[in-house]
Amino acid sequence: MQLGEVLRTATFRLTLAVVVAMIGTAALQFSVGYSQTKAFEFRRTDALLHREAALLAQETPQDLAHKVSERATDDLRVVINQAALFDSAHHYVAGDLRAWPEGLAVDGRVHELTVRPNEDEPYVLRVLAVPVAGGRVLVLGRGLHMLAEWRLMMRHSLLVSIVPTVLFALLCGIILSHRALGRVGRMHEAIDRIMDGDLHERLPAGRQRDEMQRLAGSVNRMLDRLEHLMGEIRDVGNDIAHDLRTPLARVRARLDRAQAGTLSADDLRTVIARAIDDLDQCFSVITALLRIGEIENARRRVGFSLVDLNEIAADIVDLYEPIAETRQIRLELLAASGPVPVHGDRDLLIEVLANLIDNALKFTDEGGDVTLAAFADGQGSARLEIADTGIGIMPQERQAVLNRFYRSDKSRHVPGSGLGLSLVSAILRLHNAQLTISNARQHEERPGALFGVTFPPPAQAVF
Repeated sequence: MQLGEVLRTATFRLTLAVVVAMIGTAALQFSVGYSQTKAFEFRRTDALLHREAALLAQETPQDLAHKVSERATDDLRVVINQAALFDSAHHYVAGDLRAWPEGLAVDGRVHELTVRPNEDEPYVLRVLAVPVAGGRVLVLGRGLHMLAEWRLMMRHSLLVSIVPTVLFALLCGIILSHRALGRVGRMHEAIDRIMDGDLHERLPAGRQRDEMQRLAGSVNRMLDRLEHLMGEIRDVGNDIAHDLRTPLARVRARLDRAQAGTLSADDLRTVIARAIDDLDQCFSVITALLRIGEIENARRRVGFSLVDLNEIAADIVDLYEPIAETRQIRLELLAASGPVPVHGDRDLLIEVLANLIDNALKFTDEGGDVTLAAFADGQGSARLEIADTGIGIMPQERQAVLNRFYRSDKSRHVPGSGLGLSLVSAILRLHNAQLTISNARQHEERPGALFGVTFPPPAQAVF
């Protein structure tokens, strides 16, 4: 792993941002601290100058000249850096300053002036000039060397504290970036194996304690779902081949017999009719699969409108009632007293009811009952219930019957493609409706099946 790759990682860039923020914060703290110290030193210096000037102004002219020239007080020796006496014409009388500071006014205020001695380097003083007895002017000055020492000390402290901190932060950034690159590298290796066809491979997710591991966990769940879907596609392909092979084999066998033998016109018409029936069975499987794909792709939502579920249920009962009478099954509609509005596609909802009623009639024996009910519950949702007295559906199979081509052992003797309930499930998902399957009654041999469909309220069903 090269150093350039480590330095280009997001972790290291984030570390650099933190380091820059730390340096900026330290510089800001230094600036604020120095400005506060400078203001404090100016106030202290001005107070000392005013206090010393007030004390010296009380002296007689002779004593004042002596104290200024000899620095006879502790403050003049320690606190005050420059002291001098001038006459009213600003001529030198006594003290350290031999010439009147340029720009100094006798106004009782402290001025910051640059003093330029003859031989030494210029330096800055805080200077106060006050009139005293004898018509003279007392000039006191205090240097800012303490402020310069404090600035140097603070700058040194800043460098001593920030440099090791920055170096340590950069070292931690390099270590963390190296670790992150290692994890990303292992993920890339796993992704390469997945792209090479190993769909059982998963990304290293660990215990999912950080965002990288949680992301890997989410990708692994997505891969699990994709693997499951691909397995379903493979199973569907096998089921399609199986369901199409049988009728096509019958067509081939009948045509071979017709070609090999001498058949009458009536026999040929019979062979052709049966071949057409077998081909129609193949077409019905293909049409049902295309229909499910179209619905699952949500291409029919443009036809949604407000429809009356009660009216659709009545139409379906009218359509299937002759079929039920032929099979000696009692088909009953439990209609609501008023409209049952839902937001959906009328043709698709008719298809749902047609498939559910057709299934109920197929699996109900002679003398049995099939009941269709449409009503609105107390929360504004619409509810459909289709109950029969047939063989029922085992609890462990109630989710599987919604898959394509699934047929339970108890229903294999009943003609069908195993796509009806898949189509129903796809249409109901399109309508954001919930489908439940349960027993219709308490009976050991014929518990029946109860299909319940709950539609959202029309105001919440707008897509």
